[in-house]
Amino acid sequence: QRQLVESGGGSVQSGGSLRLSCVSSEYTRHCMGWFRQTQGKEREGVAAIDSDGRLFYADTVKGRFTISRDSAKKTLYLQMNSLQPEDTAVYYCAASAFYCSDWYSLIASTYADWGPGTQVTVSS
Repeated sequence: QRQLVESGGGSVQSGGSLRLSCVSSEYTRHCMGWFRQTQGKEREGVAAIDSDGRLFYADTVKGRFTISRDSAKKTLYLQMNSLQPEDTAVYYCAASAFYCSDWYSLIASTYADWGPGTQVTVSS
């Protein structure tokens, strides 16, 4: 089973930036994504990318977050700018068994492998 490990979380003030990284134990051509979750809420898709570079973003982060991947390093990134308190959550990296699609790339149930998560806290 693929192992995913996130890093880069932390605490920042509103308007600040963070860059999350996720190292995979195996290379994949399939869709990889970032999700986030707060207590009592469902896991929310944030951004996804496939090996062809197609990008998918939740409306709530468009223009502020940028997803990218380095296939040689087997690493997924999420650059988060203009962070707001509502971005506070545990952020998870995930790998899908499928290629990305407009229909399901931000749906958590379509992803097979998950990292343990990294906390992002944004204070006002």
